Amino acid sequence: MSLVLDSSVTLTWYFEDERTPETLGLLRHVAQAGAVVPALWRLEVANGLQMALRRGRITAEYRDASLSDLGSLAIATDPETDNHAWEATVRLADRFRLTLYDAAYLELAQRRHLPLATLDCPLRAAAGALGVDLRGLAG
Repeated sequence: MSLVLDSSVTLTWYFEDERTPETLGLLRHVAQAGAVVPALWRLEVANGLQMALRRGRITAEYRDASLSDLGSLAIATDPETDNHAWEATVRLADRFRLTLYDAAYLELAQRRHLPLATLDCPLRAAAGALGVDLRGLAG
């Protein structure tokens, strides 16, 4: 797998007003080289699409097609995320004042020595402090 993908990047792919050249480049990269995610990624992405449906931003058909599209990509779920939740992940959350959800992405990127694709500013700052390579924004 080529990088750790978070839901903030993933969801931009499905909302025209949120897409950027950088996030579309990450979509192309993931389509070619794959990605790895913590188990919570599927819930976060589905929840983001569900909230968009409730707000009338998308239809149920668009949500379902988007989830099907994501299912066709080589995105692997890390089987070890839960094993680190109460130790390394919680320590990262404490150290950088992150949610446990965001800390799970950081823990995975650090453990696997992979770049992290995120648009979340506090998560980007924490990754930068740890020397984790970042993807998602030009700069």
